[in-house]
Amino acid sequence: MKRVIKELPPEERPREKLLRLGAEALTNSELLAILIRTGTKDKNALELSRELLKKFGGLKGLTKASMQELTAVKGLGKAKAVSLVAALELCRRSKAHPPTKIASPEEAFKLLAPLFGDKEVEHFGVVTLNGKGAVISIHTVAIGAGNMAAVSPKEVFRPAVRDLAQGVILFHNHPSQDPTPSVEDLKITEKLIEAGRLLGIEVLDHLIVTKADYFSFKGEGIV
Repeated sequence: MKRVIKELPPEERPREKLLRLGAEALTNSELLAILIRTGTKDKNALELSRELLKKFGGLKGLTKASMQELTAVKGLGKAKAVSLVAALELCRRSKAHPPTKIASPEEAFKLLAPLFGDKEVEHFGVVTLNGKGAVISIHTVAIGAGNMAAVSPKEVFRPAVRDLAQGVILFHNHPSQDPTPSVEDLKITEKLIEAGRLLGIEVLDHLIVTKADYFSFKGEGIV
């Protein structure tokens, strides 16, 4: 018969432990248990958290789990899965520290790789910059397109217009971890550069990012 969290000794309860010792003293399963809050008929939140980490190969594997994979776990409904995905995404974003300015393709890669380098589906987006080259924001405009030709200039430049951006850096990831551009990548880049000219927004670069490498259209003299 399971023991609910409230029945555990105070020193073993995740919330009380956090309040007493601070978040850094908790294990990954204890932190997850606080997010999950409740378990199932057979497992308390702490046991369910341990099961999750085991199933997905630890915290790193859990960050890559889809909503469908999470909700397939008994006791983890949509509400709990949404909370987990949101918390893990905040963790992912915290690893990227936007520089005041992006002065090189390498700096752009360092900004984007922690956010998109290990994505298992293709994400296409735009980094908006002001007239001094400082980062305004990072926007994802298409997910899982598969074919870059499907990305429309309207989708790409809408956030740039909204941010009053003077320039943009286009980016997308290659889940294959090979940053080599395809023919479609080249075509959409040319198309978006032309669209940017008409709007008065300069396309400064287009980066294809992976976890460990990147291809810069600017670096190769294409932009």
